[in-house]
Amino acid sequence: MNYGFVKVAAAVPRVKVADCKFNVGQIEKEIIIADGKGVQVIAFPELCITGYTCADLFAQQLLLEEAEMGLIQILNNTRQLDIISILGMPVALGGALLNAAVVIQKGRILGVVPKTYLPNYKEFYEKRWFTSACDVFDKSVRLCGQVIPVGKNLLFETADTVFGIEICEDLWAPIPPSSLLALQGAEVIFNLSADDEGIGKHNYLRSLISQQSARCIAGYVFSSCGFGESTTDVVFAGNGLVYENGALLAESKRFSFDEQVVISEIDVERLRAERRVNTTFASCAAQYTKEAFVRIPTEYVNPKELVLTRRFDPHPFVPQGAKLDERCGEVFSIQVSGLAQRLVHTQAKSAVVGISGGLDSTLALLVCVKTFDKLGWSRKGIIGVTMPGFGTTDRTHNNAVELMTSLGVTMREVSIKEACIQHFKDINHNMEEHDVVYENSQARERTQILMDIANQTWGMVVGTGDLSELALGWATYNGDHMSMYGVNASIPKTLVKHLVKWVAEHEMDESSKATLLDIVDTPISPELIPADADGNIQQITEDLVGPYELHDFFLYYFLRCGFRPSKIFFLAGRTFKGVYDEETIKKWLQTFCRRFFNQQFKRSCLPDGPKVGSIAVSPRGDWRMPSDASSEMWLKEVEEI
Repeated sequence: MNYGFVKVAAAVPRVKVADCKFNVGQIEKEIIIADGKGVQVIAFPELCITGYTCADLFAQQLLLEEAEMGLIQILNNTRQLDIISILGMPVALGGALLNAAVVIQKGRILGVVPKTYLPNYKEFYEKRWFTSACDVFDKSVRLCGQVIPVGKNLLFETADTVFGIEICEDLWAPIPPSSLLALQGAEVIFNLSADDEGIGKHNYLRSLISQQSARCIAGYVFSSCGFGESTTDVVFAGNGLVYENGALLAESKRFSFDEQVVISEIDVERLRAERRVNTTFASCAAQYTKEAFVRIPTEYVNPKELVLTRRFDPHPFVPQGAKLDERCGEVFSIQVSGLAQRLVHTQAKSAVVGISGGLDSTLALLVCVKTFDKLGWSRKGIIGVTMPGFGTTDRTHNNAVELMTSLGVTMREVSIKEACIQHFKDINHNMEEHDVVYENSQARERTQILMDIANQTWGMVVGTGDLSELALGWATYNGDHMSMYGVNASIPKTLVKHLVKWVAEHEMDESSKATLLDIVDTPISPELIPADADGNIQQITEDLVGPYELHDFFLYYFLRCGFRPSKIFFLAGRTFKGVYDEETIKKWLQTFCRRFFNQQFKRSCLPDGPKVGSIAVSPRGDWRMPSDASSEMWLKEVEEI
């Protein structure tokens, strides 16, 4: 099963200008290598059979005939291979010469796509030799003894995807041909290019390809010529790039003197899901249906075993390196701005936060502090309330007190023990039974205290629950599930830890920093069950519901990409290999699916809170799902893995 992945390649062969025999040998070699690695479609650079820099030699009949003979040789020598190859060559059509991409498979030419936009400025003189696709009115061309469809409006259908082609300068146009190809159904775009180098141009090119693949919600495979092209006036670095919806999957080594085949897998299943969700894509497609596009079927081949070469980040919500600092700063600013607007609008006199000494309440407190600072309000208007219960440990309690003290907020301590004991007596519950009643009573008692203090101080309760907890329903209904504004509601647990650490290192003094870093290292726990004999936390959340790094991985691909459980399991097994075995992954994936469906009723009535990323579970901000939806199909698929 390929799970929607299409293996593609961008080839960068060595060339000799105007030496078709040498170039054909290099092309054949790279086609064979790619086919052996399971590549389904491979693209070569612009005019790769002759070399791009032949200049006025393109007017030589010998060169054109040798290019065609070279194509015949490639057809004959690759007819036993399943791979589809896209080659660049000059193609004569009547009195015109086309700068064309020729698509071949199993000894057959499937179609010829001419270049639409011919650059004729600065170092480029293409109109001197070639005719634009816009000036071609023939629907077919005779090539290698075959009559072949020709045009800029060709789409090629495989068993797994639909692809289209544009050539070099086409990408640089205000409306590239790939835009129309994508709107007509192309999921992958191949670009045969001869892109010369200049200072700063490479980064601009990468940005251009990234934007175009994102705008088209498509895969984009870019192959540009390299070593061997004439350096009379310009230099070609050999750019092989593979993008998917704006993200770089693989790239070649620039300025290499060796041939290269850049391979990756484009997830067309994900692209289709993105297009279905983004209804603007379909609306835009409806505006551009005037030109008739021709769909050309390719030969069906038996699928090969999928071997993924691309990497999947085990923490999709957490970028790496310098990007992490940027992400944390942006997320924190969104939280602060959201809370500031709500405080100003409601004319609240205080912000009330329950402080447990854990990650989530710490982040919520930090958001409050920064918000009050930016508004120019005294931090004394922030009321941090620590509410020790039966499971509170000295470590978390001390951290809560030290943090509030160092931040200069108003601190209140209200023990919930006596109130809960009385409550257990009132409802005739044996408090030695540490069941759901025992746990949830404490959570609701804390929420009642916070709400009443907010009323008492003309303030609002700032919620602390995060995205991961809400996805799993790991919150007490009308307990910690409830607040007046939830600043963490769309932040996953794997990112919360980094956010707290980032604030500690960038926004805090040394005293607060030390406490914050200890909180980061504290095991995640609701602390509703008494500690052990040594005073250590006994109720570890991840022992009960599973590792949050797994659940955040499941959540991202379930919500963001719409993947089915078997595909999520496949990706998780590969991504976490050596960390979790398949049995463990399956166990927690089953837990995720069951809890996500069963706990929707909590998400259906979430308090307001800012959406900070591409995923949220608020019924207003992102996710609308019936509370009584059945999880049977999802759980059945997990069971059958």
